[in-house]
Formats: sequence, structure tokens, C-alpha cells
Amino acid sequence: MIHPSTDTGSLGDLTTPCLLLDLQRMRRNIERLAQHLAGLNGTLRPHVKTSKCIEVTREILAGGHVNGITVSTLQEAEYFFAHGCSDILYAVGIVPAKLAAVADLTRRGCDIKIVLDSLEIAAAVAADAAQRQVTHRVMIELDSDGHRSGVRFDDDSLLDIARIIADSPHCDLVGVMTHAGESYHCRDAQSLLALAHQERDTSIAAAERIRAAGFPCPVVSIGSTPTALAIDNLDGVTEVRAGVYVFFDLVMAGIGVCDQSEIALSVLVSVSGYQKDRNRVITDGGWMALSRDRGTQSQAVDYGYGAVLDNECRAIEDLVVSGASQEHGMISRRDSTAPLPYQQLPLGGLLRILPNHACATAAQFDEFVVVDDNNHVIDRWSRTRGW
Repeated sequence: MIHPSTDTGSLGDLTTPCLLLDLQRMRRNIERLAQHLAGLNGTLRPHVKTSKCIEVTREILAGGHVNGITVSTLQEAEYFFAHGCSDILYAVGIVPAKLAAVADLTRRGCDIKIVLDSLEIAAAVAADAAQRQVTHRVMIELDSDGHRSGVRFDDDSLLDIARIIADSPHCDLVGVMTHAGESYHCRDAQSLLALAHQERDTSIAAAERIRAAGFPCPVVSIGSTPTALAIDNLDGVTEVRAGVYVFFDLVMAGIGVCDQSEIALSVLVSVSGYQKDRNRVITDGGWMALSRDRGTQSQAVDYGYGAVLDNECRAIEDLVVSGASQEHGMISRRDSTAPLPYQQLPLGGLLRILPNHACATAAQFDEFVVVDDNNHVIDRWSRTRGW
């Protein structure tokens, strides 16, 4: 919901660099996934690590078909719990040193779930729960695509982990979860759908193995933005997790998940100088504002540190941020040595840079400057930060 703010007006009143959030684009993105999952009788547990913002999360909740949230840090868990979100999945492998904070959240009424993928951590969690006399609610992380962490669905250790948690009187085995991170390397609809099926099918197979062994496994949680939008059947899945779909970014556009015109985040920067002998324009938006993420580097179209638009979100002759230092961005043409259109890049003028990775770029800022379809500033929404 929009909250009245005195900090409204034109983009020219803003101090650059700053992070712009196009409200209507974001709402359309939220509606797109909500409608897709509704058509599959699916439920969304949104990953709020991208926004780290209660106002954005409320927009997601208003979109419907949501049950709980996903976070990546305990700071996020504290922040969202303080703002009324009590059903939380902390979707990063737990380590023993963090269990005190988890126990504290649990005692205060937060239904926080933790994830693990090893016998050693499972034993540590069970021992900690017994010592603290608190119930740790646990999900087993699965490796569905060889991308990152997790245990394979057919590995013997899956059932051994399940046994440790299920046998503990102070732990609840909630279910299994996975993240199809390899979807970020897909390049067409067929490969996305195939990976979505693989993510779903291996997760269901893991749950069935756990149940067949006599242990509970009520929740089957899958998700990534590309697979969430590609999946065509959710039978056997209880929830889908996705996060960057709210904003999208150039990596998602490169995969084919969205169009560049659907990206809801941009960094507003000012033109601060020319290097005409090198055919470059300098801005005040360096990697401290844009992040060092170069996610499009391995895609068909490399946008450097971001795509360059004018202050009304219109692309300028295929310009990119080709280089970045801490507080300086260097703009040039991606594929041509033709002179830059300096008349469209006046000194002191404003530009908008589309991010490679929305999560990484948003993480550089304390707030979203919310704008409407007419590029008028209508609000400012704070973001939480830290671990």
C-alpha cells in the first residue's frame, strides 16, 4: 500500500545515485506469477531477500495465493517478524552458532523453519533443541540440479538425516526444499520447463522416500523465478518459492523469462563528465551503486554493469555501463565505435541504469524511491540490511 510522503516530486529533485522502483511494473510482475500459480492450484512462499522491504512484501501478499515468506538472513527474519510476518522459512543452511537466534524467534512466537543437508548439522540441531528445550522446525535441503548445496533425492544420507530429526522429541521434520539455481543458465523455454520438471520430480521423489521410511514429510517446497514461471503442473508440490520475479532484471531478460520493459528496478545516475577521446561518458553510479554483478557476461547479450536508459526509461542507442570503479560508471556503446549521442547525455543530466541482478543492486541501497508511470516520485520505502 502507498503511504503518504513529503518526499515526492520529480526525478530532478533526487540525489543520485538512488534506487528507483516502478510501482506499476512491480504490481504487474506480482500479478503475473500469482495468476500463473493460481491456474495450477499452487501456493507461493515469496523470497523477500530481493526487496528486504515490508511495503513490497505487502504488495505481494495483496496479490494473493501466498502462504508465509522466505528469507536469507536472520536479520530479515527479525525485521519481517516485527512487521507481522510469523510464518518464515530461513532458506540458508543453518550453522550451530545461529541456533540461539532461531530459538529466540521461536520462543517469541515466530514459526521459523531452518534448513540443513548433513548428518553432522542434523545432530547438532537435535542436540541444541534438547539443550534449549525448544522445538526446531527443520526442512532438508535437496540438490535437484547440482547447482549448490543440498543432498540428492536418492542418496542414502537423506533417510539418515530424516531419522535424526524425526526421532528427536524436540525437532519437527517439516519437509524438503530445493532451489533450481541452474535455471539461471537456461536459454530457452524448453530447457526451463525441463529443469522445472526435474526440480519438481526429484523433490517429490525425496518426499516419497522419506514417507515410505515412516517419517513425516508434509511440505515439498521448490522454487526459483525461472522455474516458478515455467512449471506447468504442481501435483505433489505444496509451495513454490521465488523472489526476483517481483522486479526482474537483465539476467532474467537474457534467459527469456521477462522482457526488458518489465524490469521494475533502475538506478538513477547523473552524467558527471565526458572522455570524448575514449568515446565514454562518466556518471556518478559506480559499482557501489550498481554492484559488481556481471551476470549477463555469459549470456548472448552482455550489458556490462547495466543497460543505459534515459530518465523516462527509454533505451539510448544500445548503450551500456562498460566499466565501473567505486563511485564512477563509464558508459559506452556495446558493439560500435561510432561517437556517443552526447546531445542525449548532457552534463548534469539524468540516466536510469537497469541492473544485471536485482538482488545485488538493491542490496547497495537503504531505500526504494517509488515512482509512478509518469516517473513522478510518490513514496520512499525503507529496506532492511545486514545478517
